Amino acid sequence: MTKRPGVGYTAYPKRMSTSEPRPPKLIAAFRALRVKQWPKNGALLFPLLFARMLDQGRLINAALAVISFSLLASGVYVLNDWFDREKDRLHPEKRKRPIAAGHLDGFGAFAVVCVCWATALGLGWRLGVPYLEVLGGYLALQVLYTGWLKQLVILDVMAIALGFILRVIAGAVAIDVVVSNWLFLCTLFLAVFLGFAKRRAELSSLEDNATAHRANLADYTVPMLDQMMSISAASTILAYGLYTVSKETVDHVGSDRLKYTVPVVVYGVFRYLFLVHKRGAGGAPEKVLLSDRPLQADIVVFLGLAAWALYFKG
Repeated sequence: MTKRPGVGYTAYPKRMSTSEPRPPKLIAAFRALRVKQWPKNGALLFPLLFARMLDQGRLINAALAVISFSLLASGVYVLNDWFDREKDRLHPEKRKRPIAAGHLDGFGAFAVVCVCWATALGLGWRLGVPYLEVLGGYLALQVLYTGWLKQLVILDVMAIALGFILRVIAGAVAIDVVVSNWLFLCTLFLAVFLGFAKRRAELSSLEDNATAHRANLADYTVPMLDQMMSISAASTILAYGLYTVSKETVDHVGSDRLKYTVPVVVYGVFRYLFLVHKRGAGGAPEKVLLSDRPLQADIVVFLGLAAWALYFKG
């Protein structure tokens, strides 16, 4: 793979080089699941954390929901990779995925999708019909996204955000709690922020090949995406800050100590903006999370302060 400064990535062959070792089919199938993207399904645990209901039954249900949703999402990833295999071969990173690289054929991809979705629905059945309805809604959204919505400017990112909202709803339904208005707003703005950051990273890294990979990138510009990121980042911080000091939250928590997590959230958002602008990150939020030590430390501090504010008295 070569890149000429100022020109962009060169076109890639339809298959990875045959000199590269071909992994066994089971290994290729496992890699197609994109397990590294499973951390984003941690959004299902938000209702559990903020509802202050850490009993054994809800912990088990929340764990089952995360596993179920992760498998459902993996099936969607495989399906999406199959339909996008030609375009993915133009991307410097996505071309390495098993289907784009020619390591997993159509029959293998179909088998992986069936296994993932059957297991996800089996686990979901244990959590009740309402949970299965949310899974069905997410699956319908992803089918629409794959076939249509991802081609529409702005609506593509809104569809990504709706997927995160459905994750939160699924987590709430699994433990039988109601999603608060504040959690809905915070999730929406954060997901929109991450979605526009992803589009910016794609547009910046692919340059001349951007529209060949994703047609609607022609409708975006870097300055436009920077402005949209700024608005959604500010909205995320404002919504979370107002949530921590609202009367509803103070009454629920029993104190106003949750406000001490606000600086940590501000740092996390600004750190992500720094990584997007200075290091070209953002194309894969889960990769940023798994590789950036300051951001990981920020999340640990946030969870520690949130646990102290929500669960410790005195």
